[in-house]
Amino acid sequence: MATTSKKPTYNLKAVVQETGLKPDTLRAWERRYGLPQPERTSGGHRIYSEHDIELLKWLMQRQEEGLSISRAVKLWQDLIAEGQQPLLNEAMSPVEPAIVLGDSENIDQMKQVWIDACLAFNEAQAEQLLTQAFALYPVEMVCQKIIASGLAEIGQGWYEGDISVQQEHFASALALRRLDSLISSAPRPTRSQKILVLCAPEDTHTFSPLYISLLLRRRGWPVTYLGADVPVTQLEETIQSTQPDLVIIAAQLLTTAANLLEVAEILTAYPPMVAYGGLIFSVTPELKERIPAYYLGDTFDYIVHFVEKLFDSPVLLPNAKAVSYEYQQAYELYRMRRAQIDAQLWQRAQDGLLDQTHLNNANLHLAQNVLAALKFGNIEFVGPEIEWVRGLTINYQIPIVLLTHYLQAYKQAAVDVLGDEVGADIVIDWLEKLIPATQYI
Repeated sequence: MATTSKKPTYNLKAVVQETGLKPDTLRAWERRYGLPQPERTSGGHRIYSEHDIELLKWLMQRQEEGLSISRAVKLWQDLIAEGQQPLLNEAMSPVEPAIVLGDSENIDQMKQVWIDACLAFNEAQAEQLLTQAFALYPVEMVCQKIIASGLAEIGQGWYEGDISVQQEHFASALALRRLDSLISSAPRPTRSQKILVLCAPEDTHTFSPLYISLLLRRRGWPVTYLGADVPVTQLEETIQSTQPDLVIIAAQLLTTAANLLEVAEILTAYPPMVAYGGLIFSVTPELKERIPAYYLGDTFDYIVHFVEKLFDSPVLLPNAKAVSYEYQQAYELYRMRRAQIDAQLWQRAQDGLLDQTHLNNANLHLAQNVLAALKFGNIEFVGPEIEWVRGLTINYQIPIVLLTHYLQAYKQAAVDVLGDEVGADIVIDWLEKLIPATQYI
């Protein structure tokens, strides 16, 4: 592609009309950053070239992608110093996300550089990589193909025992900070429908809801993001205060999906529509049958389309599948007796039959997941979580017999405490069936 002309041709009024920038902004950028550098007529009036106009548009695009003007100027200067042609790169880079979201060797390489920088705790390099990526590719592509995909690989590395929790936390903090920056610099809303985005109670996984907020903000919706672990208490008051047209709730785990269910049931009495999403609903799709709200879909790409559709032509709210009486009884029985089960296991720990160090955490983790599955009406929903724990045990070279021994002890305590009351067999039979499966790698 031919380079743009540097011949001074356009006056200030023409540049304002072409770029939408205010004259004061143009003068401020020239004074503070030396960009652009228009020539002057004999009368002292600024006169700009086609190259100057394209430079201004390039800087504006970087601002839309989350950079401050000072950082956008620094990126331009760095690219020029490296012998690159930013305007040519911009023209050659993909424009439509639908085109560039396919496989790309270059962006895969950039992702690996970002991952390596995060693992080395090299904040400057990680940030510089993202800045360069945002200069070359659309925001959505960078967020999905580098940040989200990179975090997933880092998380898998932690699960497999190859990456420390400190490295994982460092990468997550950098990613969230970048999303915050992109949201704060997003254009002003152009639509009237207000959206409230939050994590389910006790859910601390904030990347997905924060990225959803960014996607919606970039499409013109006014979005209020409430953050992690939003309790049910006073949520109704917040809704009455903000009066959103749509509430979006995110949950990534079985336990927090059960909390999401509780929130969705409460909000059915209020005017705003309720939608939800999260990893757990891809892992266990049957959960969606129990929640009286709209499901956003399994991919980020679909979310904006679905919200558009929801506002343009609202569809009938799906009917939530009722939980059987036996499961309701099992839930109440287990909820009331779980402390007694814990007490029996603690006694076994004092007798030296169980490891006391991790017993409380194990009891809490198992009980919360069992309660969540019972609330949804199918205890088999705990299965993926147990499999995940089993894999973690193997990856960290913990003898699998310890997990089996713990579940055997837990089952015996459940038999002793729950007896033959209504619903007890749901829990006991599941534990009986589960134990043999944990004995094999």
